[in-house]
Amino acid sequence: MSNKLITIKIGGEAGFGIKVAGATLGKVFLRLGYEIADYTEYPSLIRGGHNTTELTIGPKIYHVVRPINLLVALNQETFDKHLSILSDDAGIIFDPEKTKPTTDKFKLYPVPFGKILKEIAGSDLMKNTVALGATLAVLDGNIEGYLQVLKEIFGKKSDKIVNANIAAANAGYSFVKENLQGEFPYKIEPQEVKDQVYLTGNEAIALGAIAGQCQAYFAYPMTPSTSVLVYLSKHGPKVGMLVRQAEDEISVINQAIGASWAGARSMLGTSGGGFALMSEALGLAGITETPLVIFVSQRSGPATGLPTWSEQGDLRFVLHTAQGEFPRIILAPGDQEECFYMTAEAHNLAQKYQMPVFILSDKNLSEGGKTVTSFDQSKIAIEHGEVLSEEQVKQAKKYLRYQVTESGVSPRTLPGTENGLFTANSDEHNEYGYSEEDGENRIAQVDKRARKLETVAKEIPKPVFYGPNNADLTIVSWGSTKSTILQAMESLKDKSVNFLHYSYMWPLGTAQFEPLKKAKKIMVIENNSTGLFEGIIRENVGRVSEFNFRKYDGRPFWPHEIVKKILNI
Repeated sequence: MSNKLITIKIGGEAGFGIKVAGATLGKVFLRLGYEIADYTEYPSLIRGGHNTTELTIGPKIYHVVRPINLLVALNQETFDKHLSILSDDAGIIFDPEKTKPTTDKFKLYPVPFGKILKEIAGSDLMKNTVALGATLAVLDGNIEGYLQVLKEIFGKKSDKIVNANIAAANAGYSFVKENLQGEFPYKIEPQEVKDQVYLTGNEAIALGAIAGQCQAYFAYPMTPSTSVLVYLSKHGPKVGMLVRQAEDEISVINQAIGASWAGARSMLGTSGGGFALMSEALGLAGITETPLVIFVSQRSGPATGLPTWSEQGDLRFVLHTAQGEFPRIILAPGDQEECFYMTAEAHNLAQKYQMPVFILSDKNLSEGGKTVTSFDQSKIAIEHGEVLSEEQVKQAKKYLRYQVTESGVSPRTLPGTENGLFTANSDEHNEYGYSEEDGENRIAQVDKRARKLETVAKEIPKPVFYGPNNADLTIVSWGSTKSTILQAMESLKDKSVNFLHYSYMWPLGTAQFEPLKKAKKIMVIENNSTGLFEGIIRENVGRVSEFNFRKYDGRPFWPHEIVKKILNI
């Protein structure tokens, strides 16, 4: 069995199923027992543009790696644009009738996609199917697994479509086997099949919402958060979830607040530009202490910025948005596994502490696919917090919705609870919920809400350490950079380097910052230009990082970039 990692890049014009081709190939490799990570790029155009998808497969994978070992060029632009990121022993599959080679440095596989499709009376849109058949032949793989996946994908359509795609795949495979013989150093071999699933970060978020018993999800389409809405609109109603696309982002958050006030475990989804419209209503959730889970998938700003590219630029935005001061919790999952479990946990935290809880992702994680061990729902406990029954309200004799408590959490009732009525408006209020402008009451209520953060900080887990103890250099990062850094750590095993990963971003207490105080030297890695988390460390720990690595071109960090940066220190 080869331990080589293999990276394949497929590129072509939008509309020719580039992303679908990558996902389809991923399913084939999944069934062969491989671990997989993928990455897609596409411009913010309504039509056209250059689209690509990359997959890395191997026995153990955290993130897509470069250089590329096999390039599948569905047009001339793909051939010309990506030569610089190919390995010296890479191969290129292309259509010689459409693409003219500009180099003979690599192993060339001219496969006439168009001619093959004419011979089998196939549509030009099926050239990706021909190309994937050719890809499996170049990698010396078996075609049967791919044919089975095609049957499943097109099975709900006509037999004619299924048979046409099977014919196209077989034709591409046979052409390479019969006409393009030659040794290629990268081959796929069946591995031991694992108990794993292959899914994107957003699919894991959606499944986490279902597992966490979310009862209402609201959103307005906005890249890269939209696929959660799409997934839940298909699967949410099957488990009793209300899924609603509102008319705009202001309606989204107000409807979510209303659903939560009525007792539903409520969640909404958006990206930075959409969240900007929600700031006033977020303050309403803060002062009424209404549980709310807010999914924000970051992209490159400001304004429209790079709407189909990625960045970690919204950490301070979600931390400080809305008028005045009120507590919120921020979670930033680092991979698909954390997306699932932390989304379920976000609902518990919102219910227990009666405040907004953010799930902060980004385009790279939201749309990137990866294999993970099948999720275990038995690990998820459902918590509803301090919701009083009618009997408990009767025993209390006097119900104070905003009672000043040591923990900061006040007892809550749901609509219809006898003697559990209270006022929930946007004004400062007393313990009953009535508007109150007295100074002492104001201080008491602000301090009460703030004490929740002290309570939460005692509960949330410490950041996770990877690598050796007492290393000379500690990499510090958060969110989606986790997978890239773990992949880089595979090449740094003989170096005195470890990695401290943060997924619970706020609040941060003594326990969360203690590892930073003990580190010898730290390097903070994040996808933004100003070091947003690095600044939080400096403010709260008083620790100035010795090194940092920032990237903000819309692209992810690549493992080899991190390795090179560290080796140059």
